[in-house]
Amino acid sequence: MNLCSIKTVKSLLARYSTDTKKGFGQNFLINPAVPFDIAEQSYLYHQGVCSDKACVLEIGPGVGALTSELCQRYDKVVAVEIDKSLIPLLGETMADYDNFTLVNEDFLKLQLDSFLDEHFGDSRVSVCANLPYYITTPIIMKILEEGKGRFASITVMVQKEVASRLCATSKDSDYGAITASVNYFGKVKRLFDVAPSNFLPAPSVTSTVIRIELYEKSPYSVKSEKMLFDVIAGAFAQRRKTLLNSLSSSISFVSKARLGEIIEACGFDISIRGERLSVEDFCTLANALYEEK
Repeated sequence: MNLCSIKTVKSLLARYSTDTKKGFGQNFLINPAVPFDIAEQSYLYHQGVCSDKACVLEIGPGVGALTSELCQRYDKVVAVEIDKSLIPLLGETMADYDNFTLVNEDFLKLQLDSFLDEHFGDSRVSVCANLPYYITTPIIMKILEEGKGRFASITVMVQKEVASRLCATSKDSDYGAITASVNYFGKVKRLFDVAPSNFLPAPSVTSTVIRIELYEKSPYSVKSEKMLFDVIAGAFAQRRKTLLNSLSSSISFVSKARLGEIIEACGFDISIRGERLSVEDFCTLANALYEEK
């Protein structure tokens, strides 16, 4: 079954009395080269960093175009789909794969630790997905924050604009809170762009496939991750202001004068803006502020 054929996709949707749902951010791939390349990029990296059973988690499988490619590579594929109407459809399209498990849940509401224990045991897992654009950031941050140490990599398709932010450096205008937060957990690499014509329905923006290569052991030393993320969020809360002025609005346990002293003690100019700080710089500042509490 060609799951990237427009005719096949429309026939399947009609047979199961469903359709693409804008509310779930559904855009199904109709160019077989795209899911092939996404799955290949995910699996080849996984092979290079994991020596045990190859396991992958997919979020939002749709009709199964990417899922089938994953099943042909990984030993175990678990897909989480929120749309109940797609469950019987996927039962048909994935019927030939005995290494596939489908879970009808809202990924953002999952207790991730217990979910991973149930489906993957102690194996490290890769994530591979064509993410719904409207919840890209919450999904990525849930994986990073709640699944720390459990995942090897995250290979996902996102809006090109989001990819630019995630791949930015502290010298780029796209650099922001999400950039620093994600890069604390791993290295982000841009893989390739995907034009709107590769989807049904066609989105209004170009997509980009990225891979977040997660650290098995973090290169950063931080005394409190909560403090780190509070500092990052505060630094970008008012981008046009200096780091001191932006942070002083959100960090309330020290005076503005003392905050300025801490910033300078960390080796930063008092007039620096938050977007000039690297992840390592944010860790240094967060550690200094943690000592003040």
